[in-house]
Amino acid sequence: MKNLVLIVLLLSSLAIQAQAYPRFDNNHELKFNAGLFLATGSVEGSYEYFFTEDTSFGGTVYFDNDATDYNGDFGIGPNLRAYFGYQPRSGLFVEAFGLYYTWDEENLQENINFRNQNYSTIALGLGLGNKWVTPSDNFTLEIYGGVGRNVNPEEFQDTFMFRGALAIGFRF
Repeated sequence: MKNLVLIVLLLSSLAIQAQAYPRFDNNHELKFNAGLFLATGSVEGSYEYFFTEDTSFGGTVYFDNDATDYNGDFGIGPNLRAYFGYQPRSGLFVEAFGLYYTWDEENLQENINFRNQNYSTIALGLGLGNKWVTPSDNFTLEIYGGVGRNVNPEEFQDTFMFRGALAIGFRF
């Protein structure tokens, strides 16, 4: 009888795991910038990997049909985020980002020649935002804004570039 009690006690201790913090299994997140798509028709997707409960590393890819838009027709870059919310991996965050992007400059000279030149640049910047997560930790909503400085701006280009997002995401 003592052996049976000991076996039941041993098996029940294997099934019970007490943790001070909940275990997070969904460390990967894919996001779509729905706000930018609705406002300009541009497509921006992001990936984020959480390597701790309050920091993540990710990347962004940006596409647009109009190469003469403000932030160009293609962009790609990394980001590093630190979260300051009460719940892990959500709430207020600060981001440092880099962005390589390309665009076309159209210029009409004396209404005779039409010149179209392709350019590219790199921008480094900071952003601030907030992220909300569903109780199941599967879906996210994010509002974000940031400003970056172009490292090698052309003479006709602005020194600063701006980013913004109203993104929906899925964690897996």
